[in-house]
Amino acid sequence: MGMRYRGAVETAAGPMRNTGRFERLDALRGVAMLWMAAFHFCYDLNHFGVIHERFRSDPFWTWQRVAIVSMFLFCAGLAQAAALHAGQPWSRFWRRWLQLAGCAVLVSLGSALMFPRTWISFGILHGIALMLIVARAAAPLRGWLWPLGLVAILLPYWLQHPFFDTRWTNWVGLVTRKPSTEDWAPLLPWLGVVFWGLAAGQSLLRRQPQALAASVAPPLRPLAVLGRWSLSFYMVHQPVLIGAIMLVLALRR
Repeated sequence: MGMRYRGAVETAAGPMRNTGRFERLDALRGVAMLWMAAFHFCYDLNHFGVIHERFRSDPFWTWQRVAIVSMFLFCAGLAQAAALHAGQPWSRFWRRWLQLAGCAVLVSLGSALMFPRTWISFGILHGIALMLIVARAAAPLRGWLWPLGLVAILLPYWLQHPFFDTRWTNWVGLVTRKPSTEDWAPLLPWLGVVFWGLAAGQSLLRRQPQALAASVAPPLRPLAVLGRWSLSFYMVHQPVLIGAIMLVLALRR
């Protein structure tokens, strides 16, 4: 979901095109969406036996997932900074949050149908829903968000306990072993990336608001449109990809 800002922002070249959006942030989110879709397409091909890759152990794939999730969550922190900068009240925050939480529930239900043993109980949407509440509450800490983010990232390496290994507690992240699930984005360490995104957004909007709010070049505007509809794209891309692969495989047979 894209963020709106109030009025035009002045730059050295004069006022920027007032689209009412943080277009650069939307475009950055659009890049993350395309990368995610490409990754999921390969993952789906592997699931149906078209290719044979070790997605859970090959660093080529595992580090891509880390990078994609990091990009998503950093953008979530930036977006929260933009929303606060634009004066978004808690009432509007909760309306957007309910959309996100509802989609997270749908992801759990859909994954339970397709992957009964490894269904998603706390994936990226679940994580973002929880982390946004924490981030918004912590936003007044400003400069302290940088060290707090570092602590959040390092804490799972310092502290683990079997109590957090169950499906109902692994959302915290202090596990002794990674759960068997199709997606998992626990509070720790990923809250640290959201904190860093929020801190970076606050700093940019205080010193160089045009860094996020400036309009993008015309060739990049499709990315901004995609980023503006990121939640909708996230919810439909996997059914479309899986359906297309199944159709092609059925026709080949």
